Amino acid sequence: MNVEEIIKTSKKIPLEPRTVIHLELVHNRISEIMTGALKPFEVSMQQFNVLRILRGQQGNPANLSTINERMVTKMSNTTRLVDKLIAKGHVSRCICPSNRRKVEILITEQGLDALAQMDKALEEAHGNILKNFDKKELEQLNQLLDKF
Repeated sequence: MNVEEIIKTSKKIPLEPRTVIHLELVHNRISEIMTGALKPFEVSMQQFNVLRILRGQQGNPANLSTINERMVTKMSNTTRLVDKLIAKGHVSRCICPSNRRKVEILITEQGLDALAQMDKALEEAHGNILKNFDKKELEQLNQLLDKF
């Protein structure tokens, strides 16, 4: 990916802004591929993230605060994400028996089944995104990204 070609400039971009622009372009490309992989399931990346968080609860409920804390992309509209997943039958919401002010959210069997299919689609997307890297390069890339 050549930054200058993509943004159609003939000028050499200084290293620091070029790096940031490059990261933005890579982020956008990854988002396009991942969103495309989830499109058949009619689920956004954020909704997928909520489902994965709930699956990670291993049958234990989570509240909105817990979900929001664990989100890859922090959002203020977690309630709306959960509402959309409820409408699709992927999650359920109930009042905590010991604290009626607390709302508990669980992934449904339908949600687990759908998530298993999504996992396969995203595994293929990951392969597509990372096809030009070998294992050693991926380890190096992760070490560099850990510096953020």
